[in-house]
Amino acid sequence: MAEQSHILTFQDEYHTPEGNKAALARLSGGLVYYPVVLSVIIEGSRLGKRGLYDDVEWTKSSLRLMRAMEAAGGRFHIEHMDAYKTLDGPCVFVGNHMSTLETFMLPCLIEPFRPMTFVIKKSLSTVPVFRHLMNARNPIVVSRTNPRQDLKIMLTEGTAHLKNGTSVVIFPQTTRSSIFDPAAFNSIGVKLAERAEVPVIPIALKTDAMPNGKLIKDFGKLDTSKDIHFAFGDPLQVRGNAREIHQEIIDFIIDKLFRWR
Repeated sequence: MAEQSHILTFQDEYHTPEGNKAALARLSGGLVYYPVVLSVIIEGSRLGKRGLYDDVEWTKSSLRLMRAMEAAGGRFHIEHMDAYKTLDGPCVFVGNHMSTLETFMLPCLIEPFRPMTFVIKKSLSTVPVFRHLMNARNPIVVSRTNPRQDLKIMLTEGTAHLKNGTSVVIFPQTTRSSIFDPAAFNSIGVKLAERAEVPVIPIALKTDAMPNGKLIKDFGKLDTSKDIHFAFGDPLQVRGNAREIHQEIIDFIIDKLFRWR
């Protein structure tokens, strides 16, 4: 797949070339990036409505957004993709949640190597136009208002996805935030991995180059002076040690965020 060559030819990590520090790109970043976002949403929703937004199209959309962010002056640093590329089966990815950027970018990093889906809040599955794109990827939809029911849905549907070979990406925080609060980071991802008997892979994310917006929360003013970081941790096996594994994920995220300051 030629469109993916600049992502998939590297082995374990990727760093945006230094040429992307251009001052002009940074000043006009939003004008470069957001028209591409709108185009991807419209095209993906059109295909989704027709049942044609498959794994390949999702990967291509995600990669197009990554390239657009780089063209806008964004700089990516992606670490340790071998953590999941070498797995024999599905896994649960558990990460902190800073912005919409990670949901845009993770498909082009993960999907070429293993099928995946997200856990999303119900509102994203009902937004006009955008819902056709999201629902085409068969996400696990939760309310975020009924924790007990959400837990049941995530364990039941998540286990079904994993048994069918589809990895699940979970952001356990209740909302996107540039500040990582361990107290708001629940252990549902670890519980799902334990039930489905699959490994869990931590993801530490720093994506505040695309902060929450004032008018539209999902799309804030770009700040590409901030580098974008994705770091994957080694697979962790959950076998009666869920509490320790959950703490290990938290420690991994805290350590990476501290280093990236």
